[in-house]
Amino acid sequence: MEEIKKYNYLVTGGAGFVGSNIVEFLLNNGAKKVRVLDDLSNGHLKNINPFMNDERFEFIKGDIRDLDTCKKAVKGIDYVAHQAALGSVPRSINDPITTNDVNVGGFLNMLVAVRDSDVKRFIYAASSSTYGDHQALPKVEENIGKPLSPYAVTKYVNELYADVFAKTYGVETIGLRYFNIFGPRQDPNGAYAAVIPLFMKAVYDNESAYMNGDGLQTRDFTYVANAVQANVKAFFAPKESANEVYNVAVGERISLLDLWNNLLEISGKNIPVIHRDPRQGDVRDSLADISKIKKGIGYNPSHTLAKGLKETYEWFIQNIDFVNS
Repeated sequence: MEEIKKYNYLVTGGAGFVGSNIVEFLLNNGAKKVRVLDDLSNGHLKNINPFMNDERFEFIKGDIRDLDTCKKAVKGIDYVAHQAALGSVPRSINDPITTNDVNVGGFLNMLVAVRDSDVKRFIYAASSSTYGDHQALPKVEENIGKPLSPYAVTKYVNELYADVFAKTYGVETIGLRYFNIFGPRQDPNGAYAAVIPLFMKAVYDNESAYMNGDGLQTRDFTYVANAVQANVKAFFAPKESANEVYNVAVGERISLLDLWNNLLEISGKNIPVIHRDPRQGDVRDSLADISKIKKGIGYNPSHTLAKGLKETYEWFIQNIDFVNS
């Protein structure tokens, strides 16, 4: 990736799970400068502490809901990887106003800041939640349904704004519809933790995990290295591939019950799960068609679910003090 070395990058939400993995990859591959903008509401300083002594790294503590902060953050930047958002369907159901303020208002601020700067391209984290109640599998970018949660609404609005800014102002954007990203640094703590780190913590602690519903709902779980690859390839994709939205996934699905059993097999343990009521706003089944992103930006997932699960569990048990800090 020789191109990486020529440019300066901004990663919003760079102290978070996906963002910090992007930062690490860029620095390890010779980026001129990597700046992080994060208000630490979801992210953690521990995720970026390893980079603090690198003279190519800069951290701005700030909120994307403030336009001046966004304009400061994009100054001198060539490429933006916009990862900052309030994730979680349940959080958005509990607090739709804050979710909208951050995910829509903050997103719009970033687009305006990019429009008024010399940024070459704006890559943003979209979401598979945009497919909503559309039943067909696999999920194809052009066919979406109605959103099932306030979070899903905000992520769809991001795509609409990106399209308008491309057509109206000439801003180059690429949206990456993430399908259930997991991997190292994903936080198992807190009310809105994702399922894989929750499962891993339960297995490590020899405790039963809670499973919403019957556990037969399926997901296209995607290892974080695949998401990092998608962002980096999106930076340098041909101009004709810009101003599009792409699925970022593996193209295979697994039920939550099978996921739990796979983790038990990796860990060598035997622990039952505890079922509880289905979660409001959840999509029942998810599976991505990834042919568009393969053709458009040259994406090719490096990790299957099985490989990613194994690597994540090994990281988890080797870094349990980090996880619990």
